[in-house]
Amino acid sequence: MAKINADKCIGCKICQKYCTVDAIKHEGSKCYISEDECVDCYVCLRQKVCPKDAIEPTELDTFYKQFMHMMSDPVENHGVTGVTGRGTEEVKTNDVSGRVRKGRVGICIDMGRPGAGARMYDVEKVAMACAAAGVELEDKNTTPLAALMTDISTGKLEEDVLNYRLLSVIVEGNCSEEGLPKVLAALKKVSGEIETVFSLGLIMRVDENGYNPALKCLDDLGIPQPHRGKINVGLGKPLID
Repeated sequence: MAKINADKCIGCKICQKYCTVDAIKHEGSKCYISEDECVDCYVCLRQKVCPKDAIEPTELDTFYKQFMHMMSDPVENHGVTGVTGRGTEEVKTNDVSGRVRKGRVGICIDMGRPGAGARMYDVEKVAMACAAAGVELEDKNTTPLAALMTDISTGKLEEDVLNYRLLSVIVEGNCSEEGLPKVLAALKKVSGEIETVFSLGLIMRVDENGYNPALKCLDDLGIPQPHRGKINVGLGKPLID
């Protein structure tokens, strides 16, 4: 994380306007960064927001701190996937990579956001709810989060990481088309049990009219059907049917 050098700080509070998760506090005549709330996004450092250069980096001395930084800083390259940010390019180019096969629905749950962040214990709740509902979670070769899982089949995370906070992270996997209603019901339930927000992306094959039978379950559950999305037009050479 970053820290504020008290000897240089003049208490102007300019840095507070730039913090993505309100981790910069003001007390007395000085500002400081709450270690518990900081997500290591490095916005304050990269943008050089302090007029006195009082914000200084500290060593990311554990794997967990390095992980939180890589997930929170979009310009960092993740060592597992080789993709900057949180690593979803493989899903977005599914017409070539074939990660979501026919009869399956890709699940992409984007947890946290600037201003909200996410604790890893909430990420675990969502991952475990998905796994219990039938989602096959992506392994560590394709998604960074899996590197922290003790059991990919259940979504259980390592105990030591649960209290860490990051800006955002993606829970990825896939389920059968017929199993989607159960997954959506589980997500609807767990959404009321966490202290952050998430958005859900569904990756599925549609017909020439843009329809997939699995979409009907959204109506059945009272979930508005998506009104925008990203469409792969099939210009790539598929690796798998």
